[in-house]
Amino acid sequence: QVQLVESGGGLVQPGGSLRLSCAASGSISSINAMGWYRQAPGKEREWIAVITNGGYTNYNDSVKGRFTISRNSAKDTIYLQMNSLKPGDTGVYYCNFFELRVGVGRIDYWGQGTQVTVSS
Repeated sequence: QVQLVESGGGLVQPGGSLRLSCAASGSISSINAMGWYRQAPGKEREWIAVITNGGYTNYNDSVKGRFTISRNSAKDTIYLQMNSLKPGDTGVYYCNFFELRVGVGRIDYWGQGTQVTVSS
């Protein structure tokens, strides 16, 4: 089992920046990749960014060039640096860690979510 706790959300003006953090505990040695999702009001949860154990990163086109995902050396904390924020970035941001378990498939772990509101 893996437990995830996010922090860093809040209210920011358009064009501003925020940095989200997600701290993991538990059996993180089994994790294959880590990432961020967000859910805007009335919309489905969407994938934002991923970082693999090997350090490969990828981003949703809507945030490419503005958001940066990173992790610490212990691989138990990930970050999402969000710059040039837009009102469309508003939503609840969720941290996701997953493992690919032989014979079972993908197992997802989720944080509780942190609210990001971009508004003037």
